[in-house]
Amino acid sequence: MLDRPPEAGAAAPALVDTPVDTASTARAATAESAVGEDDLSVARRSRGRALVAGIASSLAGKAVGLVAPLLITPIAFRYLGPERYGMWMAITSLTAMALFADFGLGNGLLTRLSRLYATGDRGAAAREIASAYALLGSLAVTLVLVLVATIRLVAWPALLNVADPAVARDARVVVLLCFGAFLVNIPLALIQRVQYAHQQVGASNLWQAAGSLISAGLVVVAAAAKADPVLVIAAAVLAVPLMSLANSVWFFGWQQPDLRPRLRDVRATKVRGLLRLGSRFFGLSVLTSLALNIDGFLVGRVLGLHAAANYAVILRMFAVLALFVTLVNLPLWPANGEALARGDVSWVRRSTRRMVVLSAAGVALPALCLVVGGNDILRIWVRSDDLARVPIPLFVALAVWSVCVAVASPLFMVQNSVGLLGPQFLGWVACLTVAVPLKILLAGSEGLSGVAFASALSYGVTVLPAAIVGYRKALAGVSARSSTSPEMEHDGAQHPRCPA
Repeated sequence: MLDRPPEAGAAAPALVDTPVDTASTARAATAESAVGEDDLSVARRSRGRALVAGIASSLAGKAVGLVAPLLITPIAFRYLGPERYGMWMAITSLTAMALFADFGLGNGLLTRLSRLYATGDRGAAAREIASAYALLGSLAVTLVLVLVATIRLVAWPALLNVADPAVARDARVVVLLCFGAFLVNIPLALIQRVQYAHQQVGASNLWQAAGSLISAGLVVVAAAAKADPVLVIAAAVLAVPLMSLANSVWFFGWQQPDLRPRLRDVRATKVRGLLRLGSRFFGLSVLTSLALNIDGFLVGRVLGLHAAANYAVILRMFAVLALFVTLVNLPLWPANGEALARGDVSWVRRSTRRMVVLSAAGVALPALCLVVGGNDILRIWVRSDDLARVPIPLFVALAVWSVCVAVASPLFMVQNSVGLLGPQFLGWVACLTVAVPLKILLAGSEGLSGVAFASALSYGVTVLPAAIVGYRKALAGVSARSSTSPEMEHDGAQHPRCPA
């Protein structure tokens, strides 16, 4: 190791031949190696436990999140009445269209914090967190003010086609509640990404599940107390941001007070860095959403709305498999980021292989069941003579597509963890370019089975290869720089530079 240069004016050090104790040096090197291996082993065990807990809690939390609305739906429908309940659902659907309202900043923060968690740089992590909250908090406040200022400029009762005068009087209040709760939760929901990055996936999922349960409980209590219908709706929509706030207070107030967002920690360089990375995640989210949701429009244009309705119902069953893939693989994102920041490429390779097998197997078996008994399931579920019998090739094509998605997802989690999005962009652009004309062509000749076959084929020849190439590129980039020091990004954050 190089000594510090001598002070100005100091005499030059004398050169003295000193015998080297090679045995002591060897023992010291062996001890250092043992310590490094022990640290790596501890990190792997901790990471593995967090990953297993994250997967289990993701599945359990989503189960609660799906069951809770099913339990309160009949209660809310009967208490509110069909028109007021329909108005509420219509407004909720508008907020669902704005799922990308954080412009990808949450995903960008997750990627950057995962690296800093590995390096232990708490000060840099605090600056990232404060900058993200300041940015999204400013956005949320601005949008809430715009909502309040323009609420009376829009004829919401007419826009929502409300006929009952009593329900129409509540329209603007319900719009304020639903959109206001959604906007306020944009910065508050960042706590989930912070917890994910700090390997607290299980805790984050438990808080979200608790929010669903409390929302359902409040609706039941409000309905039993014969509360005003608007209060019943408020009980349902405000529970989510309130639980996010409680989670944030617990995490930043008791668990990690040194990471608490403070105005003095906000940095313009961090904001710019988050905007750059977040905008790329935002663009990728819009692109994938377009590619995965364009089928209904194309089928309606080529085969008619009746066929589009049938296809939408069929896709609902396979959407459950896609949800399973997302829930199982999302905890890999922060785990991979932390591992790659430590240079633990072998753990990432091993975990990715295991998750590919787990995801594919977890999807293949139920997909096979849908191929064999899909029509029977649809008959019991939908109970409508308007739903035509589905040809087996359609089920087979969607099953193949689902397995391809399951295989690609763990590979994408590696790329997301280092912010390597280029291969994904190329894959999805190629998928759209191939899929749209192919679906239109095959829809005319083969019907809905042709559309499903085009989905599987286009994904298999574009997105899946891009996932494999990007995965290898991400690991190769980490391996190539494992023996070099981290570079400084433009935003001032110290972390290894990702491949272009």
